[in-house]
Amino acid sequence: MTTLAEIPLRQRKQAQTRLALLDAVLARLDGKRTLEDIPVKELCDAASISQASFFNYFPSKTDLLVYFVQMWSLDLAGRVHTGLGGAAGASAREAIETIFVSTAREARQHPGVMAEIIAHQARMMAPPVTAEISLAERLLAFPDRPELVDLPAVGLDGLLPPLLARAVAQGELPASVDPQAAFLGLTAIFFGVPLVLARRDPALVEPLYRQQLAIYWAGLGATSARPGTTTPGTTHQPRTTQQRTTRKPRTTRKPRRTP
Repeated sequence: MTTLAEIPLRQRKQAQTRLALLDAVLARLDGKRTLEDIPVKELCDAASISQASFFNYFPSKTDLLVYFVQMWSLDLAGRVHTGLGGAAGASAREAIETIFVSTAREARQHPGVMAEIIAHQARMMAPPVTAEISLAERLLAFPDRPELVDLPAVGLDGLLPPLLARAVAQGELPASVDPQAAFLGLTAIFFGVPLVLARRDPALVEPLYRQQLAIYWAGLGATSARPGTTTPGTTHQPRTTQQRTTRKPRTTRKPRRTP
């Protein structure tokens, strides 16, 4: 495997600067300021570059958010890959939960980041054009994780659907689950919980993620059950005749005679 020292100096310096700018913006998205409030000059000062040279590294300030998502996706892909480990019996649902828990802890560390990402994605008219994460960036950002050298940096749409398919194949979810609907439901939880809680109390994101996932897994099992079958962990007891309530027939009053 290529070492960092073997990479040309110019590529290493470019990677160092891009990562320094990312660190600078993450440190300032603390829930008190938005990305719009942070001047480019302030980021450049933190990264020890001139303001004019910023655009040699990123087309715009919002591209730092795109870059963060790329690095975050790479990190999560590595966690999922390590967690599954290629073992046939490894839990796909646990791998999905790892994605959510890791994101919650990132949101707690950088409270303003998730809200900025959601706002940015809501304004996008088309998927962003991104450059591949260089080898120098991978080695600098994740020096002790060689598994990330060759992994692609895919987003939720690249991580969740294969895991849902694996969960169905392993019997962790019913075979009747609609993969696309299940993916959309997980995405709603993923973005919805931080949108509601991240700025108010980021520490609540992780426990609420866990709670919502537990409800969601149970719901997928329940709604996928067919009549006459039972969802794992539940029993259906048909009501007996004695349990059914019956209404007494209404009686009609005879009209009173008037003298």
